Amino acid sequence: MTDNLPASAQYDRGVLPAGFHDLLEDLKARIRVAQTRAILAANAELVRLYWDIGRLIDQRKQREGWGSGVIPRLARELRNELPEVKGFSERNIKLMVQFAQEYPAGIGDRDLIGQPAVAQMQAGGKGHPVVAQIPWAHNVLLMQRVKDLSVRAWYMQQTLANGWSRNVLAMMIDADAHRRQGQAVSNFEQLLPSPQSDLAQQTLKDPYIFDFLTLEEPFHERELETGLIRHLEKFLLELGQGFAFVGRQYAISVGDDDFYLDLLFYHLQLRAFVVIDLKKGKFKPEYAGKLNFYCNVVDDQLRNPTDQPTIGLILCQTKDRVLAEYALRGIDKPIGVSSYELTRALPASLKSALPTVEEIEAELAAVEPAADEPEVLEDRSPKKPIRKKRKSPRSPEEA
Repeated sequence: MTDNLPASAQYDRGVLPAGFHDLLEDLKARIRVAQTRAILAANAELVRLYWDIGRLIDQRKQREGWGSGVIPRLARELRNELPEVKGFSERNIKLMVQFAQEYPAGIGDRDLIGQPAVAQMQAGGKGHPVVAQIPWAHNVLLMQRVKDLSVRAWYMQQTLANGWSRNVLAMMIDADAHRRQGQAVSNFEQLLPSPQSDLAQQTLKDPYIFDFLTLEEPFHERELETGLIRHLEKFLLELGQGFAFVGRQYAISVGDDDFYLDLLFYHLQLRAFVVIDLKKGKFKPEYAGKLNFYCNVVDDQLRNPTDQPTIGLILCQTKDRVLAEYALRGIDKPIGVSSYELTRALPASLKSALPTVEEIEAELAAVEPAADEPEVLEDRSPKKPIRKKRKSPRSPEEA
């Protein structure tokens, strides 16, 4: 009955016209893009303002010989004159001066920091340099913790690509993420077309840091797997952007036999399944053949026509790079080999300053009571006051 009514009349009766939901999704996407552009633009203006303020103060100090008392006075006057404006404390103004000194050519110099990392978020086709796209707190952290400009640029790019918070960025710096990215042994260059091979290589790390686990030797592979799934959010953060969890002990069948994949992921950027095989101990060549078989089955049973070839990743505690390279020769599926660490190694200077287990045990033994001497414990129970008895008067006979 309603099919014969005009579209406007159908809508009045609560019937949505064809294409309504597509239009709604399009509008939502446009609103989100506009909001993102507005946030980026506002952040870029704030960062540029801080750089400009730092430059002006630094120039005056150098040209006119202003002393250290100028910045505290400026902070106090700005607070009095513009009480509603935040971010101009003495500490922050000093950071602005440092910011200008770190980038003397200006933060618009793209050769210094690199090209914008997120082209789709650039307003009107005119993007901001990377340093202006990340929040001020991130810039401060990078100034203080990363002195090499090329390494700093890498962390800026990764912050934008992965949406790292300041705390996550600090964790990545502590874990030397820039040294581990793209370092896995693999056969991607031989088996994947470019640029898929380059993207796949940069997706993997070596080593992976699982310091959020509390495993102690000896432990089993299943315990490692359980711990990673229990801390799935931290595990995904360590894996990097794009990994979507599919399943644990994922069952596949070949003929009359069943097999179980330790961990199965789908990578959104690579458009490919990723099979992770967890191993305790040292890498062995036979691991590559087994994972090659798993990847073949996943390609046949799970891979869609639009998906890229399935990628395998062997995670073991230690590996010999040469042995791993030989093991991957002749393998017809793209496979990477990486190691993992359950704790981060301490710097040598700090390690030498810490007592050994033997020294701690000896110290504890020195303060423990000897076995043949009973330990005297102080009685801390409340005591009742003792009332003295009054002496009765002595009789004359007693005197």
